[in-house]
Amino acid sequence: MYTINTATINDVETIRQLAEATWWPTYSPILEKEQIRYMLDLLYSAEEIEKQITTNEQTFLLLKEGDSAVAFAAYSAYKGEPAAYKLHKLYCLPQTQGKGYGRILIDNVSNIAANAGATKLLLNVNRHNNALAFYQKMGFGIAREEDIAIGPYWMNDYILQKPLPLS
Repeated sequence: MYTINTATINDVETIRQLAEATWWPTYSPILEKEQIRYMLDLLYSAEEIEKQITTNEQTFLLLKEGDSAVAFAAYSAYKGEPAAYKLHKLYCLPQTQGKGYGRILIDNVSNIAANAGATKLLLNVNRHNNALAFYQKMGFGIAREEDIAIGPYWMNDYILQKPLPLS
C-alpha cells in the first residue's frame, strides 16, 4: 500500500535522505565520487530544497510505503515552453525499484501536467544512466542531447520528452 503527498518544508530532511540513498547506487557506476558529493551538496542542500518548495519553483511529491518515504519526484511548468512541464527529479530507493513506484510518480505528474494544459513532459537523464531504458518504456523519446556545466563538472544528458494526452 502506498500514498503520494505533496511535500512541504517539513519534508526537506526526508527528501535529502532519499537523495543520499538513491544517488550513490545510481551514479557511482558513471560519475566520480567527488562529482556525486558536489552535486548532492549543491542540489540537495536543505536551503535549496526549502527554497524550491517555498517559492513553488518545483513541486515535490513523496511516495510512502506505509509510513516510510521510499520515492520522490519534483516537477514544474517548463519556462522554456508554455505547453510543457518538466520532471526535474525522480528517485526510488533501490530496494523498491521494480514495484512500479517510478511509473506511478510519472503517471501522477503526467496527469497534473495534462490537466494544466501541457502537451508534453520533459526530463533530463544522463546519457549513461541505466534509467534511460525505463523512461523509454514509459513513452519518453530522445529529443536532443545537452551538456550542462555544474561547477567544475559536466552533466552529459539526453533531453527526453513524452507527449501528453489532451485533457
